[in-house]
Parts: sequence; structure tokens; C-alpha cells
Amino acid sequence: MLPLRRHCSTLVTVALALATGCGGTEPESISGVAEALTLDVARLPSYTPAWPAHYDGPLRAQDNSPPGNPVTDRGATLGRVLFYDRQLSVNNTVSCASCHQQALGFTDPARFSTGFTGADRTDAHSMRLLNARFFVPGDAFWNRRAATLEAQATEPIRNPVEMGFDAAHGGIDSLIRKMRGLRYYPELFTLVYGEATITEDRIQRALAQFVRSLVSVNSRFDQSFAQAFNPQAPDRGMGAPFPGFTAEENLGKQLFLAPPPAGGAGCAACHAPPTFALTANSRSNGLDAGETRLFKSPSLKSIGATGPFMHDGRFATLDAVVEHYASGVQNGPALDNRLRGPGGVPQRLPLSAAQKAALVAFLRTLTDSDVAADPKFSDPFRR
Repeated sequence: MLPLRRHCSTLVTVALALATGCGGTEPESISGVAEALTLDVARLPSYTPAWPAHYDGPLRAQDNSPPGNPVTDRGATLGRVLFYDRQLSVNNTVSCASCHQQALGFTDPARFSTGFTGADRTDAHSMRLLNARFFVPGDAFWNRRAATLEAQATEPIRNPVEMGFDAAHGGIDSLIRKMRGLRYYPELFTLVYGEATITEDRIQRALAQFVRSLVSVNSRFDQSFAQAFNPQAPDRGMGAPFPGFTAEENLGKQLFLAPPPAGGAGCAACHAPPTFALTANSRSNGLDAGETRLFKSPSLKSIGATGPFMHDGRFATLDAVVEHYASGVQNGPALDNRLRGPGGVPQRLPLSAAQKAALVAFLRTLTDSDVAADPKFSDPFRR
């Protein structure tokens, strides 16, 4: 970030700068912000709350936040505005939030999302964004084509189907000219970066901060794990029966955690609790025979909020997802070795109908209703 261009003039300003951990400065006016947005820039919400004990320790190593772009209250606030702003589409019809809906774990209930024309559809399902910060090396998109969340942030804006600022519509330069004419953006960029200049890099950094702030720590799983958590235990208490869980949910948890040789489904080997984000060395999951692409999947947090599932939304229900891993994994060069059984063939898990139902019941405990309703992740515009 740029250094401060002038000294803070009041204790309030100093306190705000310290609280947000940001090097921006106060804009001369925030009338544009006040007119368009519900934000109180003097009382921004905290986007860096303390994580519970069961989220600390080794999980820090899974955090893909780069040293040069930590989450700050001001930066994430700008990212939130960008995320919900329909003006970032070429005809002012859609925003990032149109395809990543807060109430649904920041995904889309449609198999393929509707683009800015209202007729064209995306060619992939919109990925859930919860706990996106917990994946190292940090690749983004299902096919991992973006190296970081920063690099990912403006690709939907440039996309000719999604938001429309492709080369034919002037690209990002055209968007930036448009943003300069919206009074709240020069004011917010001054607040965050110390001056009003809008660049693609600054847009990317702010959007990435907001996405990294979407951390789910209060699902029923989290609430129960917090009670069973034991930092001295080898599994930190994960394997103990959870208070507040039904017998079916505890059975599903056991199946999720245990590897196939021990009678489980082995899900945790790739989707590591408590973030349920994909492990760094994961490969593809055998959706199609002969697959050569290495896929990335989102965290499983709030996976029960809505379907469909997988990069192409082919499965409408969690039952179908569990059945795939039990009996439908296909062989191919990219298949993850943890999905291979004896002799290297795709695994076939002898799960009973009750065990499959228990796995689904456990997955539903990962839904975080707090994140789904938290005002600081909601639409900040005066509609």
C-alpha cells in the first residue's frame, strides 16, 4: 500500500487507522459513500476477528494470504463494495454477488450462472467461497488457472459472458473510467490506499481481502468441536463423539475421518477439518474416465446450504455426491491416489445405505448460518 500522504489530524483518525491496520487516509469528503452506501466509515466492522482455538495452530500454514495483502477492515470493506456493485458489469445488471450468494455459502443454486445479458450462461458452476483462504498454494477456479485469489478477482469482470468488460467492451480500462465517475470509489480508494487512483491491482487486492474474510467458524460442527477440542490429543479431540450431534451425525463424522482400510470413507484425507478446505497435494476426483485436468474444489463448509455440486453442477444432491465417491470414481491420469483401491483401481467403498445417509447428515452439520446472515458480508448499497 502507499504511505500516508498527510498526517492524521485527530485522535479519532489515528484510532481508526490503528484499528483497521490500513495505511490509507481520510478522504476530503465521503458524500458519495453516504449517498450510495449504508457504510459508516468511522465505524467499520471488523474483518479480522479472532478465530476460535480449534482454528489456530497448524491452520496458519494453510492461509494463502500474501504478506503484501493482509486482510484489513478498510480493504475488505472496499472489496465488499466491489463484490456487490452491479456497475462492475458492462450494463449494470450483475455483480460478483449475483453468482455468489451470501445466504447459500456464496454460491449459486443454478447449475450454471446467468451472465450480464440475462440469456447467456457460464460454462462452470459458481464455486462456494467460504474458507477460500485456506488453500495453499492458493490456486483459484476449478481448473486452477489463476495462481492467486488476487489474480482471480477480475477475471469474471473481463469475461464475455459473466460481467462483460472484455476487449470488445474496452476491458478493465473502460471499467476504471466508469468507476472514476462514481463518487464513492475515489473516496473509498483514498480511504484504503491514501489517494484516489483506481487500478486493476488495487481492485484485485481489495476483492481478495473480502473473499479471504469469508471464514466459517460457527457451524454446528464448529460449536460441537469447540466443546470436544483438546489441544493435547493427537487428533485434537476430533475423533471423540461430539456433544450435540445425533448418533447418525457422529457416525457420519467417523466415516468422514477414517480411511477406507479402517472402514471409513477417507474424506478427511483431501478435505481437512476444521476448515474442510482441499489439501495442497490433491488431484482430481474421478468424475470422468481418462481425466487429465487437476481440479480444485472449494471448502465443504456450508455444502448443505444448496446444490448443485462439482465443477459442472452434475450432481443435484449430497446423496449423489456421496454415491460418486462410494461407487462412481473413474480412472484417469489425474486421479488422486487416495481415490484408488488395491491394485491402483478406482476405489469402491462397501458403504451401507445407512452409512451413506450418515455421511450426508454429517455434511449438513457444516452449514454456517452465522456467515449467511452476518451484516458485514451483506450488500452495502442503498437499493
